[in-house]
Amino acid sequence: MMSFVLILIAAFFFPGIILRTKSISSGRKGQGILQPIKDIGVLMRKGSVFSKTSGRIFQIAPVVALSSVLCVLLVIPFATQSAVISFEGDFVFFAYLLAFGKFFTILSALDTGSSFGGMGANREAFFSMLVEPAFFILLATFAMLTGYTSFSGIFSHFFLAGTHYVLIYSIIGFYIFVQIAMIENSRLPVDDPRTHLELTMIHEVMILDNSGFDKALIHIGTYLKFAIYGALMYNVIVPAGWNIFLQIVLFLTVQVVFAVIIGLTESFRARNKMNKNPKFILTISAIAWIAFVVILILTDKLI
Repeated sequence: MMSFVLILIAAFFFPGIILRTKSISSGRKGQGILQPIKDIGVLMRKGSVFSKTSGRIFQIAPVVALSSVLCVLLVIPFATQSAVISFEGDFVFFAYLLAFGKFFTILSALDTGSSFGGMGANREAFFSMLVEPAFFILLATFAMLTGYTSFSGIFSHFFLAGTHYVLIYSIIGFYIFVQIAMIENSRLPVDDPRTHLELTMIHEVMILDNSGFDKALIHIGTYLKFAIYGALMYNVIVPAGWNIFLQIVLFLTVQVVFAVIIGLTESFRARNKMNKNPKFILTISAIAWIAFVVILILTDKLI
């Protein structure tokens, strides 16, 4: 349960740290760290408005998406503590439970009958399909490195694998998880949450018809997903056997560093052209594939 609590705490401050980083980078006073949470509070006090062209799927999709994210929290371990739910191959459960929530978000965008919603849903599904191999190749690499196929087993034995290449795999894992998180949450360089031009929007155009309480649930799910991927980054760069209090401090530090990386990226990097995004995403999978091939060579399984 420690990871569950820490991820909730990190998600509470995560969006505010991104905003403060962007404000400082641009020389503005900007909003406070708690401003996104205040905005969530405002949205939750408002009622939801539903279009006459939308159906039940549009109404239940935000709840389903948030529920899937909350369930995912249960399979994330912390330090030497196993996850609340842990079994062989649970990273597959992790990936497809998140995909289940995104599936309902895509359906809700289509359910509105809006051409813009359908366009955003098409792009979101396409990019998610492209980035999925990077995640599975990376986890397969870790599984072969440690000999375990569950998050708890992989991360508790990651630095005990007895190879001099663990540090390299930590850096690769950290980088790939950062990129996957940016793509899955529709941030730069793939998407720009600040844009208001429907023709270039992806995630934001999908939730244009959501309002009030439902939109608050969508934003909460996004903040939690950022913190979840931050927890995965923490697990691949911090050995599980260290002192528990030091682990907690390092966990929160990694989350802050991750949020600052996002803020700096969105401050100094332009968004990719739409036709460049597939190449960018497939490059991430290629990096994961190289790491996988190296593991095959090191374990003498490549003949």
